[in-house]
Formats: sequence, C-alpha cells, structure tokens
Amino acid sequence: MPTSAQKENRAIVAGSMDYGLSGESIVCFAGEDWWYHFPHSKNHIMKRLAQQNRVLFVNSLTLGLPSISNPDFFLKIWRKLQSYLRWLRRVPEGLHVLTPFVLPFFSLKTVRAINRILLILQLRLVMLLCGMRKPILWVASPAAVDVVDQLGAKLLVYQVSDKYEANEDSALSREIIRGMDQELKNRAAVVLYSGRKLFEEADVPYRFFLEQAVDFKHFATETMTTAADIASIPRPVLGYFGFIDYVIDVPLIEEVARLRPDWHWVFIGTKSNLIQISATNVHFLGRRPYKELPRYLRHFDVCVLPWSQQNVFTSYGSAIKVREYLASGKPVVISPLYEYLHTSGVRIYRTTQEFIAAVEDALWRDTEVDRQLRQSSVRNGTWDLRTQEVSVLISSLLDKAAARRRQTESHHNQKPLGPVV
Repeated sequence: MPTSAQKENRAIVAGSMDYGLSGESIVCFAGEDWWYHFPHSKNHIMKRLAQQNRVLFVNSLTLGLPSISNPDFFLKIWRKLQSYLRWLRRVPEGLHVLTPFVLPFFSLKTVRAINRILLILQLRLVMLLCGMRKPILWVASPAAVDVVDQLGAKLLVYQVSDKYEANEDSALSREIIRGMDQELKNRAAVVLYSGRKLFEEADVPYRFFLEQAVDFKHFATETMTTAADIASIPRPVLGYFGFIDYVIDVPLIEEVARLRPDWHWVFIGTKSNLIQISATNVHFLGRRPYKELPRYLRHFDVCVLPWSQQNVFTSYGSAIKVREYLASGKPVVISPLYEYLHTSGVRIYRTTQEFIAAVEDALWRDTEVDRQLRQSSVRNGTWDLRTQEVSVLISSLLDKAAARRRQTESHHNQKPLGPVV
C-alpha cells in the first residue's frame, strides 16, 4: 500500500494538489526583489498560492541603503531603479509584483512618516486595481511594520528568515531593526521561522517552524546537455550558485585555489564588488536563469557552500541551495551551518585542510549509495508539501479569528435585560 507521502507526491505530479487555502487576497512583503534573486521561500510558496488566490508580491522595501563607502552602493541603487521602472507587473506565475516607490532611509522619523504615506497610497491603489480586499498579510521584511495596520487585513503572518539586525547590507542601526522586528512579532497571529537556529532561540509563544524545502523534481532530474559556458571548464569542478557577496569566505577560496590548482571553482550568480579574487582556476559566470541551473549542476563534481564562519548573519542561515544540491545527488561540502549539521550525506568542514580533505573524499570515495542517501534526505521536503502545511495553518488561524469576531459581535448585539420586578 502506498504511504500518505507517496499519495501526496502522486497528486503533485498529477497537478491536482489542493493546498488548502483558496479565494483569499494575499499581500506578501518580501525581503528581496522578485527579479534579481534565485527563488526564496516566499517566491516558491506565493506562486503556488496564486493558483487559487489573488497574490500581490511586494518587492523588498529594504532596511536602508548600505554606507556610501560600500563598493556595492551604486550597484544597489541602479538595480532598485530598474525595479522601480517596472512598478507593477503581472508575472507568468500568475501573481502581481509591485516595486513601491519609497525613500531608502528609515533612521529618520520624518522620512519613515513620508514612506508610510507613499506606501499606503500605492498599496491601496494596487489592491483596488487587482480586486483585493481584506487581505492576509504575509510580512517577511521588518520595514513593512509601518503599514500593516492600514490595509484592512484580516490576518498578519510574520516570516522570520534571517537574523535581521546582523545584516551587513544596511547602514540602519541594529536597535531600529530590532525594534521593527519585535513590533511585528507582537502584532502577528503567528511567527513563521524559516531557520532551525532562529526557531530554537525564539521566545514567542505563537511560532511555527516553516522548514525550508526544495523543488525536488527540478534538481533531481538530470539534464541531457551541459550549459556551453561551463562545459569548457576543466574538471574537477567545485560549484556554487547564489549571491556572491560578503557571506563568501574569500581567504578559504584563495588558499584552496593555490594549494589545488587543478581544482576549478565555478560561481553562478550576481557577484558583489566586495569579492575580488584573481586566480586562473576561479570562474565567475554571472547570474543564470533558475530553470537553467540543472544544466550547470550537471558539470559540478562537488557542490560547495564556502560561507564565512565568522559572520553572525550567515550562522543563522538556512541556505535553500543546500537542499537543491542534495536533490541533485551530487556530493555536498559546506561550512558548519547549524541548519545542516545533522543532515545525511553532507560533508562539513571547519578549516581549510578539512575542506580539502572533504572534497578529496567526495571526489575519490563517493558512491551511488551516498548519492541516493542525499536525495532521500530531501525527497519529501518539497515546496508543494510546505505550501500545504502553511495553508492549513493559515486556514486554521482564519477560522479562529472569524469565531472571535462572531463572539464579539454576538456580545455587542445582546440587549441588556430590564430590571427585575
């Protein structure tokens, strides 16, 4: 007899899965822009919810610009300006994406007040255009705190994906970010934690562990061809995809590139100006479409996550890419990220020599059994199942909120009894 998980997976393949939430309006305040990142949890979940609901994806409001001395200062401004030019677009995934005009400063009360007015006017207009009313607010950016009470929401859900106050991309003070974060936690019907360490350290009573997931079929199905721009790079290849910024351990890469000149590093994604590595065996291919990633993975011999171990922000990370690596079946070597310390099939390193030993072990001693173990560790953790879990949770919260409203209305409508004679 097939297990319940197998039945659910068959339903997914057949395209008939009921996520458990329909007919709602959902406004998602994301922590990133739809256009410039490989999909985060919000992208994966929202495009699924959009099949049966009206969904507005609000691109990152940012937590303020980095310092003007930051090498990426003008790069970030240029990228945001490109998003502003799109303002409101309907995307092929069936939802609307909005980049609202705001001033990228949150430390001044007057600017926050102006941004609040700008946001409310734009959001109300767009909600009217999209036929949305009494929305569910899914907030994944602390900067949205100033508008959540102004949209007639029936429910507020707050997703915490990172240790926000440790973000090095913003010049905004940690105290202000921490205050925004706490205010949203106080107002939310539930706080969703997308990182194991974040969840375990949380002290809010109404919390839910929204574990990261994977588009398993996309990464587990081996492609027949290799992307042309990676095919010419000699092997073995140590591959990475995602943002290439301050989280990357540059000294480690430089040392390994020197000690093992026959190993070739390949980085796929947007590269920060902070990252300056000049070695003939380190290759930066730039950003590539998400749908094309399996054609690059095909040429990887080992998937790596060379994140800095001294960075507080990354220590809380849950790196979806690790699950995508695992789904491919390829060997995986990563820094000691708390999220994956006990994940089957992952090789952990803490020093340069441990990294080299782990890669050598992966190249010389990895087996088909190891490959199957890695894939089995994430096979049942799909975005379809994760969307269903959170939909059931939201439906339950909506039912409870409706029951409380009925009870309150019933209490107010009761006529007081006259005096007893």
